[in-house]
Amino acid sequence: MIFLRSTSNHSQELHGNMANHYFSFKEFTVFQEKCAMKVCTDACIQGAYTATLLNDHEKNILDIGSGTGLLSLMLSQFSSANITAIELDENAFLQTSHNFRLSVWKEKLAVIQNDIRQFQSANLFDLIICNPPFYENDLVSPNEFKNAAMHSTTLTLVELLIAVNNLLSNHGIASVMIPYHRRSYFQKLVEENKLHIIRELTISQTTKHTNFRSVCILSRVPQILVQQNLIIKDNENYTADFIELMKPYYLNL
Repeated sequence: MIFLRSTSNHSQELHGNMANHYFSFKEFTVFQEKCAMKVCTDACIQGAYTATLLNDHEKNILDIGSGTGLLSLMLSQFSSANITAIELDENAFLQTSHNFRLSVWKEKLAVIQNDIRQFQSANLFDLIICNPPFYENDLVSPNEFKNAAMHSTTLTLVELLIAVNNLLSNHGIASVMIPYHRRSYFQKLVEENKLHIIRELTISQTTKHTNFRSVCILSRVPQILVQQNLIIKDNENYTADFIELMKPYYLNL
């Protein structure tokens, strides 16, 4: 059941209909006309990679800054957990609620319009996922809505990790995607919050490109770091690793 509560670069590879502003996946559709930030390949990778880490122990999942609701929907495909999405922007909140309502998993999906810095929950979360605003102190766009979505104007990494620390269960994990060039800074903030990066997926476009994204998996419990790298394309074709990861979602794989 969907609870509507209020307290305050496209790619053809994603099988989207640009005229109708939606992308079709194998088991769900994501409409995005109300959102400043659209469905993109790196967000799909984060959702698919995080889904591979799911087990039967997750009861409650939190999606911080849900946007279109993409990450929640990707996790819903492989999890029976209740998923709560938090979104501050009203248009994105409405977009998430619309996409949840269309989903076959709508009974376990809830979206709340709220600021994660003020959000309180009676339950802690076994999995927290967030694709946060990327760019602090970088050149901003004249589009204020895209600024809020892409830049840390409404949520910094410091504030995000404070929220994660407050809301993560003792044995839970958090999935956070960051620009690869901010990896050292992020590591420092994680340590300051007494958390640990236990897994990391670095992402590059091709073998000729350097890493541009990093999906970090955080835990309260220290573990030996497991590092993996995903290359999206080999020349013009998807790599075997990318196909294996995205096959449950992409229509033509």
